[in-house]
Amino acid sequence: MTSDIPPEPYSPSWRRTAGAFLILACIVLWAGLVVELAGPVGRLPALVQALFYLVAGLAWIWILPLRRILGWSETGRWRRP
Repeated sequence: MTSDIPPEPYSPSWRRTAGAFLILACIVLWAGLVVELAGPVGRLPALVQALFYLVAGLAWIWILPLRRILGWSETGRWRRP
């Protein structure tokens, strides 16, 4: 037995657009910070540089702020219940 009521059309949330712009802003700000730190970090040994950029890139950008922005754009909450 099926229902004759058609499904409601998809209506995207404004949070997804706002979240996308927040993510782009974070990436631009982070890139500016990395450019500023390129001089001092460039004087370190290559292995230390690689470790710095790996940790800074993965931990800061993808795990800390962007994870929260993505969660907020999906649920509307900054923290998990």
